Amino acid sequence: MSQSDWFQAYKSAAQFLIAGPCSAETFEQVLETGLALRQQSVDFFRAGVWKPRTRPGGFEGVGEVALPWLAEVKKQTGLKIAIEVASPAHVEAAEQFDIDMYWIGARTTANPFAVQELANALQGSNKIVLLKNPVNPDLSLWIGGYERLQNAAIQSLGVIHRGFSTYPKSKYRNSPEWQIAIDFRRELPDVPMICDPSHMAGKREYLAELTDIALNLHYDGFMIESHPNPDAAWSDAAQQLTPAALEAFMRNRKKAVAETTNTEYLEAIRLWRSQIDVTDALLLELLGKRMAISEKIGILKKNYGISVLQNDRWMKVLEHMQSQGQQNNLSDSFIRIFFKAIHEESIRKQVNAKSEG
Repeated sequence: MSQSDWFQAYKSAAQFLIAGPCSAETFEQVLETGLALRQQSVDFFRAGVWKPRTRPGGFEGVGEVALPWLAEVKKQTGLKIAIEVASPAHVEAAEQFDIDMYWIGARTTANPFAVQELANALQGSNKIVLLKNPVNPDLSLWIGGYERLQNAAIQSLGVIHRGFSTYPKSKYRNSPEWQIAIDFRRELPDVPMICDPSHMAGKREYLAELTDIALNLHYDGFMIESHPNPDAAWSDAAQQLTPAALEAFMRNRKKAVAETTNTEYLEAIRLWRSQIDVTDALLLELLGKRMAISEKIGILKKNYGISVLQNDRWMKVLEHMQSQGQQNNLSDSFIRIFFKAIHEESIRKQVNAKSEG
């Protein structure tokens, strides 16, 4: 039996969906939300019981007292229940209330010791366990965390992509870094991957664009936060939707198919891709020429005793390129990432040229 077999029961025309409030605040709040979501195509009801926060002083969840509330939600709605666990003590407490799914949060995933402790506590478990990506953009750490759970013979596993904390910040709360998720799927193609656009977005107005990208990347489902009165939520108010808004939101999302046999499409995409291939080859040729110039600059700097890094020059280049990028309909974030990579490679070339020249 594969550890991804559990997901076969949820593969359908409808979108696999985990939904519910960021935090369980009161019994009335979780029950009201659960009753509203029961009318929709929600597969699991989520609610934060323990809330690990970046800094002290924020709302950190009501704790164990919420577990019987969720058990009652399950009883009255028939919805399966999902919560976050961050320690063996959380697992032990949750086991008393027939919780169906556990997820391991991004801050916990970043700590291999913590993941291993949870793997030990969940050894051989028949619960569904989902591992969020680590808070920092580290593919190996994410895969390593999954492997720890896999080695613990947990019967049902999957992962959640919720975005990464990066510097500088973008408009999103957590940068999606889609390529890391794509690379994870390339390494472990059979692992169900759920997208959490709520934690990526940080603001509900960005949910649609992120969810639509995830649909086009063929994610297996979504975890989206929903609260009966989002503006009054005790945590993450800006990123939650009311149950009614969530229903409309999901109704407007359309799955994209992976392949087609339509000959008109196949011929058109072949022509466009051939143009991309030629353009990419030209880009690489230009980058090679640019780096050859960087090597010459490195030798010149060595001859005159000049340091490689010229920060004022770099900031002027970046500012100019972002302005040029806007004229070519390229986002500031793309230009910043692209030219940062070019700048780092240029520095490496200049340093090598200075040491070898």
